[in-house]
Amino acid sequence: MNNAIQDFNSSELWIIRTTLKERYNRDIELELADSELRLDPATPALTWCPTVFWEVAPVNFVIFKTGPDCYRCQFFYNENEIYGTGIDEYDNISECVSTLLKMQADHESQTNLSS
Repeated sequence: MNNAIQDFNSSELWIIRTTLKERYNRDIELELADSELRLDPATPALTWCPTVFWEVAPVNFVIFKTGPDCYRCQFFYNENEIYGTGIDEYDNISECVSTLLKMQADHESQTNLSS
């Protein structure tokens, strides 16, 4: 597929893998994909964006590359439980993945406290 947005490069993937290994103390398998996203909420146009996906049961994580050094992210449990970080777009992949993992951990802690 010929994307206008370049795929994740080896440095970006290394940062993601290293951050995940620090968090989980093991290697986490990454899956590469493409996703159609609406980059501009004011227009209905969809753009193919390189995507990194991984799962640490029961949670799924995705990072979308929306441009050079531009990333969006979310984690989800199922199609009805999808969460973001409160930040629309990141310009630093390390900050993106670290914040995503922190938000998911905070969400899990709050969920466990209320059950």
